[in-house]
Amino acid sequence: MRLALGISYQGGHYQGWQSQSSGQTVQDQLEKALSQFADHRVSTLCAGRTDAGVHGLMQVVHFDTPVNRPEASWVRGPNALLPRDIAVQWARHVPAEFHCRASALSRRYAYSLLESPVRPSVEHGRVGWVHRPLNLELMQQAAARLLGEHDFTSFRASACQALSPVKHLMRIDICRRGAYWRFEFEANAFLHHMIRNLMGCLLLVGDQRRPPEWISEVLAARDRDAAAPTFSPDGLYFLGPCYAPHWGLPERTPLFDLLP
Repeated sequence: MRLALGISYQGGHYQGWQSQSSGQTVQDQLEKALSQFADHRVSTLCAGRTDAGVHGLMQVVHFDTPVNRPEASWVRGPNALLPRDIAVQWARHVPAEFHCRASALSRRYAYSLLESPVRPSVEHGRVGWVHRPLNLELMQQAAARLLGEHDFTSFRASACQALSPVKHLMRIDICRRGAYWRFEFEANAFLHHMIRNLMGCLLLVGDQRRPPEWISEVLAARDRDAAAPTFSPDGLYFLGPCYAPHWGLPERTPLFDLLP
């Protein structure tokens, strides 16, 4: 029997998603709780790995189990065993051919950013921060130059394990609510640190240290040194993958709307 779960988590206390010998990752904590609940060793696959400090609003995992329990039990049971900053949002029985990563049509991230002369306090670890004023129109002009299928080598971390740097960036939406900015990205897949590197470049355009056309130069360079430094992970949220409707999985969670 194959199960898919939607997982939310605050990434600040963990060394990213992927299991490590330290045991201090989201995957380690989730598999520990699932194994205890199912009374057998559970190994999960995820739709998209996240780095240390990055949050997840709808990470999707799947795993196989001989244990037949109601879907609601797969939410309540593991949640009683998980740390308070990790929670199962939903559970669905899925066909054996479903694969949380390979079946995904696209993946979505959001970056929540505070523009303020004073650093965040209550929101520490949950938002990025800039102290210079940002220009929406300039950032939108720069973002438009990134859309489509490109070689994103300039925005790729040196440790990236992706087989190809060519990705299709489908959407970048930028909006402001008071002192907070929200950037949403959707692509078929993302490279390691790709969004944080895109954010660094968009913000250099937004505070007018670079013109919008500079983004095209960075893209064409195919050289990481051509781009801005990697931006903070604090405000980065994995919104989740998109699947075809026939899988019957939730498209959104109410947590999406909690972002500034």
